[in-house]
Amino acid sequence: MSDTAALLDLCRAHGLKLATAESCTGGMVGAWLTEVPGSSDVFDRGFITYSNAAKRGMLGVTSDSLEAFGAVSEQVAAEMASGALVRSEANIAVSITGIAGPGGSEHKPEGRVCFGLAYGDTVHVETQEFGAIGRDKVREAAAKRAIALLIQGANLKSDRA
Repeated sequence: MSDTAALLDLCRAHGLKLATAESCTGGMVGAWLTEVPGSSDVFDRGFITYSNAAKRGMLGVTSDSLEAFGAVSEQVAAEMASGALVRSEANIAVSITGIAGPGGSEHKPEGRVCFGLAYGDTVHVETQEFGAIGRDKVREAAAKRAIALLIQGANLKSDRA
């Protein structure tokens, strides 16, 4: 069974709903979730917030955070995940913001992706350095990590229920 199908089954078993807030993956996680028949009982919605304006308008990310930390930061990832959670019917939300490439800078290299996972009053953030492995591979690796984070979150959320 795929990780995506396992995630949906786990959420189904515990009555959980999911939301996604994606930037550099452009909706890939949502697409993977909806490839599984019957996913509509678990996957509430996905936000594709590629621009800073979309992050602010759709998820409530603050201009202050974007200016101080940049779109690719744990602070913005946390605000994206929290925003997706409060703007949906979901119990768990994941966010992804990063630099898939090509490009990047000395301070924010290609392949850096920040994630947020929000459930209840908890927001977990992390940064993964996938390296300059190419745009498609960074996006795929980021989507896989987001699914793994959702599985972790669903297990934690169900343990606390």
